[in-house]
This record gives sequence, C-alpha cells and structure tokens, in this order.
Amino acid sequence: MVKIFLAASLLCCTLAAQAKPAFTGTNFSGLYDCKGSNELVGSYQVTVKLKLNRISSYAKFGAYDMITETDNSVTYRGQAVANGNRLALSYKLTEGKYVEYTTGIAEMKRISKNRWSFRNLYYEPDDSGGNYGEEDCVMQATSVAKTSSKSPKSIKKS
Repeated sequence: MVKIFLAASLLCCTLAAQAKPAFTGTNFSGLYDCKGSNELVGSYQVTVKLKLNRISSYAKFGAYDMITETDNSVTYRGQAVANGNRLALSYKLTEGKYVEYTTGIAEMKRISKNRWSFRNLYYEPDDSGGNYGEEDCVMQATSVAKTSSKSPKSIKKS
C-alpha cells in the first residue's frame, strides 16, 4: 500500500511540475523581409520566417522556429526566444564541412495593428575576432481576402 501511495504521489508531483501557464505573450509569427550588412558579406537581403512553437511557449515566453532564406535560395534554420518584446536569435550556418554559429538580439516594434519590425544585432565567431552585423526586418503585409459587400440576388417566387 505504501508503494502505491509513493508512486501516486511521485506521479502527481511530476505532472504538477510539468504544468506550465498558457502562452499569453504576443505572437510574432510571420514572414519578415530583412536588409542587412556585415564586413564579410557586405549588404544583403534575406527573408526570415518566425513560427511560434506553441508546445514550448508559456506565459510571456515565446519559443520560435526560425528559417532564413537568402536571395540565392540558401536556407538556414535556427531558433528564437521572446520575452515580452525582446528577442534572442540563434542560427547554425552550414556550408559543406564549414559550420558557423550566429547569435543575435533584437527588440520587436509594432508598426501597425498586426505587423512588427525588428533590428537584429548579431555576432558570428571565427578565429580572427568574429564578424558583426545588423539586419532591419519588417513583417510582410498579409493578403486579406476582400469580401463583397453586395448581398446575393434574391430569388423571385412565382
């Protein structure tokens, strides 16, 4: 009987420890057009897709899956976390056997009711002091289907 009680108590404590409050933060998911610059590449443009990971997000803490695509269709995957309007970004850049990590920090700014922008200040380490850069990113406007304000034609009864 004592073993059953201990097992039930352990299970209840484990479930209670895993329960997280629901996500109440702002969802920054969307496609962002970014213009950036660093010493290694110079000026460039990329598209960043942020997608909220609902399972890992809770309270005001948002966890995001992130995909960045360059002009020449190279794709980099990473993660971002948001605490309020502050965002931390991390990428693993790979090209053949070469691997490079990038870490960035940004603050989200509202530009309209449903759109956001951010400036990502980032660092890429290397053997000679690293590479610093910045990107200014603006959420793409979403296409909203316009509904007709005209009512359907009435059917005449005979």
